[in-house]
Amino acid sequence: SGPIIIGQAAEFDYAGTQACRSLREEGYKVVLVNSNPATIMTDTDIADRVYVEPISLEFVTEVIKKERPWGLLATLGGQVGLNMAVQLSETGVLDKYGVKLLGTTLEAIKQAEDRELFKEAMKEINQPVPESDIFNDLEEAVAFANRIGYPIIIRPAYTLGGTGGGIAHNEDEMYEITRRGLKLSPIHQILAERSVAGWKEIEYEVMR
Repeated sequence: SGPIIIGQAAEFDYAGTQACRSLREEGYKVVLVNSNPATIMTDTDIADRVYVEPISLEFVTEVIKKERPWGLLATLGGQVGLNMAVQLSETGVLDKYGVKLLGTTLEAIKQAEDRELFKEAMKEINQPVPESDIFNDLEEAVAFANRIGYPIIIRPAYTLGGTGGGIAHNEDEMYEITRRGLKLSPIHQILAERSVAGWKEIEYEVMR
């Protein structure tokens, strides 16, 4: 799950630890990769093999090459784990070494994390969404905001909890937040939408 970040620490460490224990109880050999040594899951009795290495494409590929796992469970690693699963798949590493992505499918991860795909999914099931558009270009995003009016919510793609986003109340803030959001998004993408600040949010989290 990577280094401790607000919103991505104890809960993912706990979930990952329980997953490791459950898999071992079922007789599976568990290889764990985590860049943060100050976690419960990196204890030597939690997994069969523990790699305290940077969670980057280069290092994780080397671990896969050495250990030759048949499956990869990335969904309990938070945003870092999800992003790494996408990278490993898109670069062909999983196919090359015959590794199956377990749990949430790659298509579902992309649909939830890619702002454009998520918006299209909502339209397909006729769910109302605020007026919005997808942007990879700063000037185009600002022009959109000036056209529909402020405030505007900026949501970067593939960042933990929308890190890098925010609410722009004027053109100067729009430039600042959009520039930051595009920089922090691994795919250089943001969704700009009409603000619904002040509405009540009801959120459901489903685990199966």
